[in-house]
Amino acid sequence: MTYPRCSGILLHITSLPSEHGIGDLGCAEEFIDFLQAAGQSIWQVLPVGPTGYGDSPYQCFSAFAGNPLLINLSDLLHQGLLDAADFNTALKAPTDFVNFEQVIAFKKPLLRKAARKFLTGDHNVSDAFTSFCKNNALWLEDYALFMAAKDFHCGSVWTEWDGGLRTRDRDAMERWSQKLSPEIDAYKFEQFEFFRQWAKLKDRCRERHIRIMGDIPIYVAHDSADVWSHPEMFLLNERGNPHVVAGVPPDYFSATGQLWGNPIYDWNAQERSGYQWWIDRFRSSFELFDLVRLDHFRGFEAYWEIPAGASTAIGGKWIKGPGRKLFEVLRKQLGDLPIIAENLGVITPEVEAIQREFGFPGMSILQFAFGKDPQGPSFRPHNYSRDLAAYTGVHDNDTTVGWWASTGIGENTRTPEDIRKEHEFARAYLGFENEPINWVLIRHVLSSVAAIAIIPLQDILGLGSEARMNLPGTLSGNWKWRYRADALTTEMHARLKAWTQIYDR
Repeated sequence: MTYPRCSGILLHITSLPSEHGIGDLGCAEEFIDFLQAAGQSIWQVLPVGPTGYGDSPYQCFSAFAGNPLLINLSDLLHQGLLDAADFNTALKAPTDFVNFEQVIAFKKPLLRKAARKFLTGDHNVSDAFTSFCKNNALWLEDYALFMAAKDFHCGSVWTEWDGGLRTRDRDAMERWSQKLSPEIDAYKFEQFEFFRQWAKLKDRCRERHIRIMGDIPIYVAHDSADVWSHPEMFLLNERGNPHVVAGVPPDYFSATGQLWGNPIYDWNAQERSGYQWWIDRFRSSFELFDLVRLDHFRGFEAYWEIPAGASTAIGGKWIKGPGRKLFEVLRKQLGDLPIIAENLGVITPEVEAIQREFGFPGMSILQFAFGKDPQGPSFRPHNYSRDLAAYTGVHDNDTTVGWWASTGIGENTRTPEDIRKEHEFARAYLGFENEPINWVLIRHVLSSVAAIAIIPLQDILGLGSEARMNLPGTLSGNWKWRYRADALTTEMHARLKAWTQIYDR
């Protein structure tokens, strides 16, 4: 696809300010207004699925479902599904980060109360709800039963469930569906409400000529409805556990690589099925978003396979993936594919050939342009191509201010001498002395030839490492950052708008 010259902001929905401890689908009005006032036309978000392990949006219970924590409770109050008294005990939540444990304890009972009222009252005959369940039965039935069964089994992974349910024996599935019927219906209601509120959010963005860019993680969590309902599509042993897992090899950023632990697809089985699961997944994403960032695009050409049980990613090996065959099928079934390829890391000519053939813009991270990263030269604006999405940084690396102040210790393989040289080169290349480093990088990304320019909100706000969204390889403390309600200023949107106009974005 050909993309018009444009720019936007990267901000996950959970990072919005709200009164209920976490950003949600009903509290984005101020931010959308800011985007419009600043002349921005893209809002990029992280995956919006129901989060599981570590509260990570890249470890979800479903590749199709929405995260119930993003449902706006005030909307349920206005529908009469909650009462004002339900909010009498105010949630004393922090304003600059998400306390997920606290938010879950507050919101889950209220969502269940709303579901009961909806399902047992006049709403029970809602044509919209019936149509939603019918139109999404492909994934909704399995997801709702999976989540209800997971609750019944005290949150344990599906491989530890009752044998018949674990193996999806037909009789056992029917028994459990009847036994857990009220809970299953409650999970269906949550999805109905999530997608109803999402449609309203998308309409508000469309009215302001703002496109939403979503994110498709290449892998899914092992403890998910996807793997439980389609075990034949993954490389699992007889108990349903992975015998190989996903990750990436050692590189400039990590001496031991990254061990993600996700199950790996059985690509032969996927091909025999005509890649139907992937067709369904992409179709669902394209209905949700205007365009998508495809995470770890390199893994579709070849992926790093690590033996299950390994303590690091060092002992893995490269295995060929489906390559262009998958995208041929997707294009045939779905038409134009509005995809941005996350092509960071070890990129081969074969990966680049797939991008060119299907017209997928790659990504460039300006923070990575000045150090020892082998890709560094390609991240420098004078080497950009037009078919590119250029970023100051992304959710997996530090904020620009944090990066500039970093010592490197405990973060990656950079030494103090590496950082000194990196700073020296960056000053020479970018041609600045004492200007705020965040605005220096923002201006160079916006002024570049790249068709798409995306800036994390943390960089616009000039925040340091305290606002970092994720530190890969760590198990806690991630995905929590939120901005304060008074953080967006007239000066910020005026500067952004001026530069957007100057650089024809």
